Amino acid sequence: MAITPTHEQGKLTNPEPMVEVRGLRKDFQLGDQWVHALKGVDLDIPAGQFIAIMGPSGSGKSTLLYMLGGLDRPSEGEIAVAGNALDLMNGEELATFRRETIGFIFQAFHLVPTLTALENVALPGVFAGSDREYRESRALKILTALGMEERIDHRPNQLSGGQQQRVAIARALFNNPPIIMADEPTGALDSKTGQTVMRMLRFLCRRQGKTIIVVTHDPTVASYADRMISLKDGDIIEDKPMRPARENKPLPAFSGWRLAEKALVEEDEEESEYVD
Repeated sequence: MAITPTHEQGKLTNPEPMVEVRGLRKDFQLGDQWVHALKGVDLDIPAGQFIAIMGPSGSGKSTLLYMLGGLDRPSEGEIAVAGNALDLMNGEELATFRRETIGFIFQAFHLVPTLTALENVALPGVFAGSDREYRESRALKILTALGMEERIDHRPNQLSGGQQQRVAIARALFNNPPIIMADEPTGALDSKTGQTVMRMLRFLCRRQGKTIIVVTHDPTVASYADRMISLKDGDIIEDKPMRPARENKPLPAFSGWRLAEKALVEEDEEESEYVD
């Protein structure tokens, strides 16, 4: 069924669910051939759910993520994300949507090498026009919550891969977006650090109510999700739950990673087996 929202300046008057996609297609020309990256995808994602999108190289998973995040436009179809009808928005409106609604985390971190950890995290505030005192205070608060208070003056080349990824996560959280999107967030990390990053993302979903959408080829990464969507050749071939549905248990925002780890350990002890 097609989306039938009431539009008002690119907004949906009824934004449920958090993500709603109908008939999404993406075609592009590569040399003398046309590539059909997505072939009419339909998808609904409720608020506060942790989604893993899996598939082999070329399946369309990153293409789907970039369109959900307003980084790319579809050839056909409708996309509604957090009350925003992306297919109706112009470039300026999409930039505002990304700044206010989405926190992006990428495999390559994309930190500015000449800026400190604090300055990298505060960068979204520069684009939003926030004053310097607020930007630095906000960035420090998030970095401290993620256990990075001893590294705020370090530049990316002075940080480990895991520390760089924490800075990238902190930057994604700066504007307190309702949605976090991550493209292979553990691909450049060792297994132990990758586990820490995934537990952190799960904390943001379960204890702070963020909607998390992660693209991965790694089943271990996908095991942290509530739901796994598998793509092949631009089509969804499987959509299955990974965990029993549970009620989110909010904690104060940026309450600290030690408290987060304690909460997650308690949750693991109570959690039943994954649903196959």
